[in-house]
Amino acid sequence: MVKETDTEFKKLLKNKNLIIGTEKTIKQLRLGKLAKAFVTSNAPEKIRADINYYAKLSKTEVTNLKYTNEELGELCKKPFSISVLGLLK
Repeated sequence: MVKETDTEFKKLLKNKNLIIGTEKTIKQLRLGKLAKAFVTSNAPEKIRADINYYAKLSKTEVTNLKYTNEELGELCKKPFSISVLGLLK
């Protein structure tokens, strides 16, 4: 299952369907432009609460990942850790 998720994320990043970062994801959630939000296993509780709140308002699904933010950063080939991703509609 992990390899399937890896491949899925890489494909979505290549197609520019993923938004990286908490602020950008929350902004798009507030505008109702996301189909799904992904939160890492070690995301700060404040960020997790904000994402869940705005996702509930916009009726967007939130997926809790098994990855840490460092692992997600590596998976996305970024030199920094990533706590939140958003999938555009």
